[in-house]
Amino acid sequence: MTIIKPPEKVSVGLIGGTGAYDPEDITDVKEYKIFTPYGAPSDNVTIGTLKGRRIAFIPRHGRYHTAPPHLVNYRANIWALKSLGVKRLITTAAVGSLQDDYKPGELVITDQAFDWTRTRKKTFFEGGKVVHVSLANPFCPDLRKFIIKKARALKLPIHDEGTYLTMEGPQFSTKAESRFYRSQGFHLIGMTLHPEVNLAREAELCFANIAMITDYDVYADRPVSAEEIGRVMSENIDKVRTLLAEVIPKMSEKQDKCGCGKALQGAVF
Repeated sequence: MTIIKPPEKVSVGLIGGTGAYDPEDITDVKEYKIFTPYGAPSDNVTIGTLKGRRIAFIPRHGRYHTAPPHLVNYRANIWALKSLGVKRLITTAAVGSLQDDYKPGELVITDQAFDWTRTRKKTFFEGGKVVHVSLANPFCPDLRKFIIKKARALKLPIHDEGTYLTMEGPQFSTKAESRFYRSQGFHLIGMTLHPEVNLAREAELCFANIAMITDYDVYADRPVSAEEIGRVMSENIDKVRTLLAEVIPKMSEKQDKCGCGKALQGAVF
């Protein structure tokens, strides 16, 4: 693959681990080096064709997994995809479960989010304009429904709702913290949903997250080995690849009903 400029236009974006798509399913693959006002994205943007649909992919932590969650350049990643013409964005993330009925090996199409981070840049607007976008419903309802419909048709083990709590990291929770999060009714805990969800709304993108449960969080007092997490993660990635191969080629590009493409209307003071 070669680095090519200027970039082409593509409407569907994907952010996740490098295993979130299968290179064997992608054809006509190219890489683009994108320059943004916020610095370099996590990696070059890879664009390829999946069953007739061009998609743009960024490995959130870089192709060699060198960027920890609290140091990912989220603004550059979202800006780069937006600059390519992306209107619909799907992200994948490995998470721990905070509730007994959300089991390792299951997928969650998250519907709510709680931000517990402290140091991250969460907006594109830092001067000249005061902007307050609504995050009451942080995920695109139309895109969520479409993914859920396809996952059920494939008979994948999914939850069609769940609240994702984003912790700062890179350390994992203490037992006291984990038990507190659980007591609040949160379902999942991870380190990467925020500020992706905030920035996607400011960029007026349709945004959905597929969370992959790898283990129970430390509240459960169930020691988990790296080998077990790796096994569950591998199984989850296979499920996500299957789901994405069904969702992405058939995804609508229209934003006429959900309102995501008009998120800044009425938000600028």
